Amino acid sequence: MSTGELPRALGPAQQSSFDVGVRLAQRHGELEGRPAEFELLGLRWDLLPEVFAPIHTASTELFSQWLPYPNGGSFLEIGCGTGVIAVTAALRGCASVSAVDIVPAAVRNTGMNAARHGVADRVRVLRSDMFDALDADQRFDVVFWNSNVIPAPADFDCALPTQRAIFDPGYAAHDRYLREGIARLTENGRLFLGFNSLGDLARLRALAALMDLRVTEMQRATHRTGNAPVTFQLLEISAEHRL
Repeated sequence: MSTGELPRALGPAQQSSFDVGVRLAQRHGELEGRPAEFELLGLRWDLLPEVFAPIHTASTELFSQWLPYPNGGSFLEIGCGTGVIAVTAALRGCASVSAVDIVPAAVRNTGMNAARHGVADRVRVLRSDMFDALDADQRFDVVFWNSNVIPAPADFDCALPTQRAIFDPGYAAHDRYLREGIARLTENGRLFLGFNSLGDLARLRALAALMDLRVTEMQRATHRTGNAPVTFQLLEISAEHRL
């Protein structure tokens, strides 16, 4: 399937979300008028081409403010992008922060911003497809992913780097995050997911139920993304037996 072709395997609501996602991916990938720096959370940040741009959506700012950062603890961000959340975790008192992204430009971008804000000694940045590059026994007090919530058919080709941050073909990445993320926690660790109303929450809950996991909404706020109102949600994923 080409990147501009509408999916035929999705229902009307999902197809509408897919249309919004196509426009978002194009906007995030545009170079004309794209700044090399941006301001967020009262700080200046570097922004490289091919990296998801927090200036086009409220998600990064909201999740940065909502997340509980374990003071003196460990924090893992999956899909770190520009590194705003990973760097903020270090600035808020996390002793050890790991930040991973599958896009090489995002790995460089996070490293630049960690150095810019003086936390490079506490922020380890790796190129990784989710948890692949981490040590097998590494565990974290908080794990977070601002996920690529928009469903796409399993054969959809995310040919552009920005599409990887927006579309999840077959919801395979969400399945993997739930399955592997819960196993990456310390004894009292917490697993969080940045989600929004363009995603398929019913499908996410069904995946969680198959793994005996519970999805709890911790925060929500509605903002406009482009011309569409989008409700952003911070979700916590927990094992039923730990409740």
